[in-house]
Amino acid sequence: MTHPLSLKKIKALNLQETLIVLAIIGILLLLALPNLMPLISKAKSIEAQTQLKALYNAQTTYRYMYSKYTLELNELDFVPPRTVKENGTSNYNYEILSADNASFKARAEAITDFDGDGILNVWEIDENGSPKQIVKD
Repeated sequence: MTHPLSLKKIKALNLQETLIVLAIIGILLLLALPNLMPLISKAKSIEAQTQLKALYNAQTTYRYMYSKYTLELNELDFVPPRTVKENGTSNYNYEILSADNASFKARAEAITDFDGDGILNVWEIDENGSPKQIVKD
């Protein structure tokens, strides 16, 4: 008969087994990360597309009111989000490249190199309203 207070042995992993499992997980992450970088870049580029569409809408409204597009962001009902360098969340700088009575062109240029290859992502939009990727990161 066993004593009611006897210790029961519990199966558990020892330190070596735990370290081996962590090493395998680390290796798998290193193998998977390069495949995930294009998805990360694509997800971050949605910010540029969304903001450029908002800029397009602001330019269209401005044109309805004044019969021309503007070069000045502060004349539009568009406030670019603060960048990560300004303690904000935006990874892009926004600017209007050209504007006249009939057309405009605006650009979103990344300030962060998403995949570390030295190439910064660039998107543009014009009076047609479709964002186009100019430089792929």
